[in-house]
Amino acid sequence: MNTPALADSVRMAGDAVEILDRRVYPFEVRWVRCATSEEVATAIEQMVTQSSGPLFATTAGMTLAAREGRHEPPGRAAARLRAAGERLIATRPTNNHIRDAVHAILAATADGPLAEAAGEELAEAVAEAAAGHDAAYWARSAALGGHAASLLPDGARVLTHCWADAYLIATVRAAQEAGRRLSFVCTETRPYLQGARLTAATLVEMGYTPTLITDGMVAAALADGIADVTLTAADRVTLDGHVINKVGTLGVALAASAFGVPYYALVQAPDPLAPTAADVVIEHRDGDEVLHVLGTRTAAPGVTGYYPAFDTTPPRLVTAIVTENGVYQPGQVKESLL
Repeated sequence: MNTPALADSVRMAGDAVEILDRRVYPFEVRWVRCATSEEVATAIEQMVTQSSGPLFATTAGMTLAAREGRHEPPGRAAARLRAAGERLIATRPTNNHIRDAVHAILAATADGPLAEAAGEELAEAVAEAAAGHDAAYWARSAALGGHAASLLPDGARVLTHCWADAYLIATVRAAQEAGRRLSFVCTETRPYLQGARLTAATLVEMGYTPTLITDGMVAAALADGIADVTLTAADRVTLDGHVINKVGTLGVALAASAFGVPYYALVQAPDPLAPTAADVVIEHRDGDEVLHVLGTRTAAPGVTGYYPAFDTTPPRLVTAIVTENGVYQPGQVKESLL
């Protein structure tokens, strides 16, 4: 089965990293070339890549950082790699993909058996650890997708929000392999329109004809019976079952609860470092971003903007949380780590 084009969004290109610019896809297929780990960090901050894209950009950025220090003596090469990892973690604080990727690579190299390795040896080990982390992410997403597809009966009409990336692709593949017919309703997802551009483009590529609605139409659409299930990814899930995801997810869950539609959240695993929602930093982006759509200002002069990039959905609004290890009630999701 072919991999949708958006899934292969980060690639090594000689001594640089190329990142598919998801800000302009599918109208343009443009790659942003990053020659240093700092340029990778800047690309992540500037939303060149989103959803699981920052994970792959991070592993590639760590590979670049290790290469940048390949002529460093033992000890100094490891310190340089740690500093690059800290910079990458700081780019976007809410999703723990970046943090976990950095920590996994460091544990296998500079913070583990290769703390005193020379730069060249460390660079080779980091590249291997990065590739392993990427492969593990896809495998874990595939397991999650199988569990998620089991919740979607034949003929289900699924409402999505934002861009669930590998989780959505894995879920759709598993449903297709099981012979289940699905249809999709996508929110446009302001202000970057990930639903209108990324989710919709991927579903079209996978053989569907999704229906697009604006973010403000969710309650009306569910009241009209346009969907049987609501399904989103989760940027992070706490051990007590709070779902942190793209802003607007809380509205989807509230509307789903009001009209008796199940809401399922997809995450490989809850974050063991976030017992409660208070342990998660919610990223607030420049309010100017909501005054524009795809580079064009849509707000009147003199208007200011407010942009919390994520919101928090309480466990009472979540029907189930799907992880790589199965389907859990929100209050029991920490059991998925056992």
